[in-house]
Amino acid sequence: MSAIDFETVEALTFDCYGTLIDWESGILAALRPILDVRDVVEPDEHLLELFGELEAEAESGDFLPYRAVLSEVARGIGVQLGFETTEEESADFAGSVVRWPPFADSPEALAALSSRYRLAIVSNVDDDLFAGSQAQLGISFDEVVTAQQVGSYKPNPGHFHEVLRRLDLPTEKVLHVAQSLYHDIGPARHLGLKCVWVNRRAGKGGAGATKPSPAIPDMEVPDLATLVEAIEL
Repeated sequence: MSAIDFETVEALTFDCYGTLIDWESGILAALRPILDVRDVVEPDEHLLELFGELEAEAESGDFLPYRAVLSEVARGIGVQLGFETTEEESADFAGSVVRWPPFADSPEALAALSSRYRLAIVSNVDDDLFAGSQAQLGISFDEVVTAQQVGSYKPNPGHFHEVLRRLDLPTEKVLHVAQSLYHDIGPARHLGLKCVWVNRRAGKGGAGATKPSPAIPDMEVPDLATLVEAIEL
C-alpha cells in the first residue's frame, strides 16, 4: 500500500453507512422483530450477506429511492427465508436508517478531522434519512452528496464526480475514507483518489452487508480514531 501525504490533502470524503454509522448493528436490530414474530432463527452473518446481495440487486436496475431499495430488501429476505414481509414491516425497516447508531469513535474523530480538513459525505441514501444520521454524528459536513441527488448508487462513480465538482479540488487533494471495498474503494481508486479503508469488520468472517471486492486501498485502519492518530491531529 502506498503512503499518503496528509499534508497535501485539503478535503476528506466519507462513506457514511458502515464507516461512520454502524449499519450492520442497525440492520440486524431492524430485522430481528420481523423474524422473531415468526420464530425464524438465522445467524447474523447469513442475514447480513442476504442484505448485501439483495441491496446490490435492488440498486442495479432503474433508480429507486433508498427507502424503496430497503423495502425491496426486506421483502426479499422474507422470500429467501420462506415468509411474506408485510408492507408495514418493509416500510419500518426502510425508515430504521435514522436509528442506526454511530460507531463510538465517529463523532469525536470527525470533530478532530474537521479542524484541519473540509469534510464531505458520499452516501447511497435519501436526503431525509441522512439528515437523521447527521444529527446523531453531531457535525455539519461541508458537502453532502446522496444517491437521491445524483440518481445512482455507488459503485457507479456519479457520487465521486459530483463531490469533486462541489469541492472544486483536484483528485490529489482529496482523500476518500470508507469501509466498503465494493461500493467505495474500488470506484474511488479507479478515478485516481487516494483511499483509506476503515476495516470495521477486522477479525470477522465473511463480507458482511457489502459484496466482496478485490480493490486495494492506499491505507488500512480499524477505525477512525486510528486515522486521527496517523494524521497526528
